[in-house]
Amino acid sequence: MKHRTPLREALMTFRRTPLLSGLSVASIGFSLFTIGLFGLVAINFQKALQDLAERVEVVAFVLRGTPTETISTASQDITAFPEVLDVSYVTEEQALGRARRELVEFREAYRDLAVNPLPASFEIRLKPEARDAESAQRVAERVRGFPFVEDVRYGRDWVERLDKLRNMAAVVGLVIGLAFAAVAIVIIGVTIRITVLQRAKEISIMRLVGATNRYIRGPFLLEGAIKGISGGLLAIAMCWATFTIFRTSTTAAGDALVFFGGLQMLLFLVFGTVIGLGGSVLSVGRQLRAV
Repeated sequence: MKHRTPLREALMTFRRTPLLSGLSVASIGFSLFTIGLFGLVAINFQKALQDLAERVEVVAFVLRGTPTETISTASQDITAFPEVLDVSYVTEEQALGRARRELVEFREAYRDLAVNPLPASFEIRLKPEARDAESAQRVAERVRGFPFVEDVRYGRDWVERLDKLRNMAAVVGLVIGLAFAAVAIVIIGVTIRITVLQRAKEISIMRLVGATNRYIRGPFLLEGAIKGISGGLLAIAMCWATFTIFRTSTTAAGDALVFFGGLQMLLFLVFGTVIGLGGSVLSVGRQLRAV
């Protein structure tokens, strides 16, 4: 007994009770699978929001007849703003050509124009961390201070709705994620408690020969960690299968979907291990007091 390490004891439990251990890993895997599916939905939703946020830009319309030197100097000044990623100057001719290409319903109206009604403009793209209503407003107010700028627009209402959507998604994601994690901890705790009950006599004998609670608890904690890792691997495999089936069953939208990255999968396994240890600590501590 003295020569058995906690790791060896934990592995022997899997050999002695393969069915119970398999059911435990499966239950943990399905619990983490629900968290994984939620995670996939969350990261793809966040990606969709990021794609929308890339469209956040400030457009400054320039007065006709503004000298080229003034345009060049202003472009450099705007680029130096801390919120600005890059600045593009769109001439009057480029604006008209774009309108003819993109506004099909007005193509005939734009074809025979004697005078180009569209103004030149600066299209100002913001850095990822500045794609919110407050940052866009700050940039718009500074650009509006240039004397040759006729008007500035950034879709204030649309950007504010995007901010609210991002904040709501973060709160909902945190609440649901914690709820799924709590359910997974309960399931893991139940499976570990079943194992402890099955080995109650062995624990009593170990107590009689002088084994400490720390020595007794060690194998169960390792068992919980191993089950958490195994369940995490099973959950990742099921998430990948579900993701592949869903992506192939959709059309063009499926190509835009993303799966967990390497770091995210590693964090998922760490999360499973932590949950396994947490369930073991709670269940073993309670059961050891009762034995």
